[in-house]
Amino acid sequence: MEFRHEMVIPNEDLPFRMFIFEGKDGNYKVTKHWHQSVEIFLVLEGAIDFYVNSRRFPLKEQDFVIVNSNEIHSIDSPEPNITIVLQIPVETFDEYREEAPYINFARRSPERNQYLADLVQRTFQAYEAREYGYELKVKSYFYEILYLLVTEFKEEKLDAEMVKQKKNLDRLSRITRYMKENYREEIRLEQVAERFGFSTTYLSRLFHKYAEVNYRTYLIDIRVKYAVRELVNTDREIGDIAMEHGFSDSRAFSKSFKKRYGCLPSEYRKRLLQEKKPE
Repeated sequence: MEFRHEMVIPNEDLPFRMFIFEGKDGNYKVTKHWHQSVEIFLVLEGAIDFYVNSRRFPLKEQDFVIVNSNEIHSIDSPEPNITIVLQIPVETFDEYREEAPYINFARRSPERNQYLADLVQRTFQAYEAREYGYELKVKSYFYEILYLLVTEFKEEKLDAEMVKQKKNLDRLSRITRYMKENYREEIRLEQVAERFGFSTTYLSRLFHKYAEVNYRTYLIDIRVKYAVRELVNTDREIGDIAMEHGFSDSRAFSKSFKKRYGCLPSEYRKRLLQEKKPE
């Protein structure tokens, strides 16, 4: 099972990102990953199983979970569901960390939890409706969510082991961000370790402990992820896509793709095209 660092980008018109969970059709898993944002997953219909730091949170209708910055989490959604995801850049809370290096939030009483869930749902409804002046309404709900989080949902103390994990994931996040920016190049473990002032042994240990894969596998995962976007959204030749995204040739890309998706890139593209055809 893989951990991966996920880049979270706010909606272009708002200081946060909000969307319907991509596993809405069921039979969907999100492998272990982490990112430097605060997330709220709110289930409106159906159910999902959520795992934070290996602790299971079975979520049903009107249940939510808060995922803090640099908390390792995964999702299992075997059944159809409608789940709102609100992602807030952790920098939003910088001035409320006080003297602590990190800030965490946790669920509270049923009444306050319901109030927070209602605010998240109203924010999404206003954003989806996009009526005249909707930006003001959405932002007003959003800032009320922020106020509620920092005044009622903020945890006062973090245990030492959690702080250690967050520090290590901070380090690894900087490295994986650099890898995402340079994945087309042949960036070797030794180069990256030297750039960030680590030994290759220490960097390898970070990847094995938190990503549960070696450095090379993680780099290939990034290349495949970005290549898939182009495979899906363009009609470019597969060989050209492979070369554009750091693979030596289409054969190397196909081998890595099949290992992760269970089929060849050409088969994957063909299947998607068939699904898009009007009946």
